[in-house]
Order: sequence, then structure tokens, then C-alpha cells
Amino acid sequence: MRILLVEDDKSLADIVRSGLEEREIRVAIAHTASEGRMQAAMNPFDVIVLDVMLPGGSGFDLCSELRAKGIATPILMLTARNAVDDRVQGLESGADDYLAKPFAFRELVARIRALARRRSAPLPQVIRIADLEVGIETQRVTRGGNIIELTAKEFAMLEFFVLRAGQVVDRAAITAHVWDDNHDPFTNALEVLVARLRRKIDDGFEPKLIQTLRGSGYRFGI
Repeated sequence: MRILLVEDDKSLADIVRSGLEEREIRVAIAHTASEGRMQAAMNPFDVIVLDVMLPGGSGFDLCSELRAKGIATPILMLTARNAVDDRVQGLESGADDYLAKPFAFRELVARIRALARRRSAPLPQVIRIADLEVGIETQRVTRGGNIIELTAKEFAMLEFFVLRAGQVVDRAAITAHVWDDNHDPFTNALEVLVARLRRKIDDGFEPKLIQTLRGSGYRFGI
């Protein structure tokens, strides 16, 4: 399972991410409304956990924007505000559930898992492209029947590619999915990671699946 946590309190966000990842829930973090908007639009998530008080806009407004754009990912509003009017506003803006701070961590986990089970369009468990098979939950990757061992970042990049097979994706979109906020966009880390992934899933196989489109980004598929 993979969730997006939109929370401006960096200490709280780190604590929540650490606790969820111990429970095998992968977490991407955004600290502002604009970051949350970008990540939610670019990446598939099972659940979005959204704080109400955010720099650059309220969680209520962001929730409404995501729903207006057709993003149906379940949303859990997470906030210190516990008034009835706030809960109603959150639900009316398109949220699926509401949890007030301070909260019991076990309840947060239970609500996230409950929302993930209720997803109207669950992610496919296994994606097949040519002779490549990618297990989204198991992270098991094979090509031509051969098991391919990937690092966590290599798998995150491959997951991003296969879920957008046939689409042109740019550097910013890949970076937002694979790296956290500490990534330096001026390094060649993305190109190095693409090269490593290409060696593992394309070298010795046909057809080649990772296509570089100069000036545009990358396209994955036949």
C-alpha cells in the first residue's frame, strides 16, 4: 500500500511516516498545498491523508480541487480542529473520513487500511508488459521468467513507469515519485537510476521497454 501524507508539521510527518513504514505502508510526504496537489495528480496512491491547515491553501480547498479533477483516491482529513462544522465541511469537500488530532496511532492505521479496502478502483496486483511482470504489492519483478532483483528506488521508478505505460513522463514527475523533499534536482541521480534500471530489465531482452525522449522525458512500453 502507498499513501500520500500532506502535513506541514515536518516532525509529525516524519513520525507518522516512520510508524506507517514499520507496518509496510509506503509514504510520500508533501508539506504544502501545492506539493500535495502536484503529487496527487502525478502519482497513484491508495489513500491520501490530508491536514486541514496547510501553507498555500486549506486542506478543504485542496480536497475539493482533487475531486473536481476526477481524482477518486480515498481521502482522510487529519486536523486539530474537531468542531462539528469542520467535520461536515471536510466531508462535503469530498473527504471519505475525518480524524482529529491528537489521535491514537493504531486508529490512524486502521482508518487508512479501511479506506484502502474501499477503493473503487484498486491498483492491479500484477502488471504485464511484453514478457515483464511487476507485482505491485509483492514487489516481485520477472522478465522472460527470470527474477530481477531491484533496490527500493529502482522498484519505485519501475512502478511509476509501468503504471503509466505508453505515456510520456518528465523528470519532475519521476523525481516526485521516487525521491523525498531532500532530493537535489541539479544532480544526475535520475539519469543514473534510469541507467541502472535499464541494465536490469532491458539489457539482454527484447523489446527494449525504457525509451528516452530527448527534451521530453521517458516513455515505458513497447
